[in-house]
Amino acid sequence: MEGLSEDQDSSANSTTSSNKIFYLESQSNSPVRPNWNGNEIDSLIISPMDHTTSRYPFCIVWTPLPFITWFLPFIGHMGIAMSSGVIRDFAGPYHVSEDDMAFGKPTKYWQLKVNKARGGQNGWDRAVTDASEAYKKRMHNLFCDNCHSHVAMALNLMHYDDSTSWNMVRLAFFMLWNGKYVGLGGWLKTWLPFILIVTLSYSAYYFLSK
Repeated sequence: MEGLSEDQDSSANSTTSSNKIFYLESQSNSPVRPNWNGNEIDSLIISPMDHTTSRYPFCIVWTPLPFITWFLPFIGHMGIAMSSGVIRDFAGPYHVSEDDMAFGKPTKYWQLKVNKARGGQNGWDRAVTDASEAYKKRMHNLFCDNCHSHVAMALNLMHYDDSTSWNMVRLAFFMLWNGKYVGLGGWLKTWLPFILIVTLSYSAYYFLSK
């Protein structure tokens, strides 16, 4: 290296190597791995989602609610996943499920960007854990303090996208706009009951009005 003595060059390489080893060891149990470009982290490689085992790293997930979603398809049950992909969801009074989402497997997911969470991966996991611990002590209220509120608290704690104004209405809109279906089965589970109800209602109205 120009401008550095041999000892200085050796010291610099040793420091860089030490930093790399420390980072790799600290992340050894994580699905997120550093991709090195020279002496700096270039990007994060996130483990792929697995619909079979319901692993959705850094995702907000959604599944239909019986009866309610049949008539209002934009309303459903929501959870948020850790960096490992394990889902946490406020399933009922004083209970937050882990890896066992209430009302079945997700039909939609919205993967967020971990670099928009304050503290990165550690900040994300800490916020989801803290929000879950807080909601283990709360009564479930369908209209005021529900599964969407639990997810909103996690996003506010991690200051996702430099915001602390996440709420159930905002999340419902973003999930409707940004959510992706896990496949055809997910789409059918979400929309088929609504389509059947509308079709039967229209048919009944048509024949009765004759």
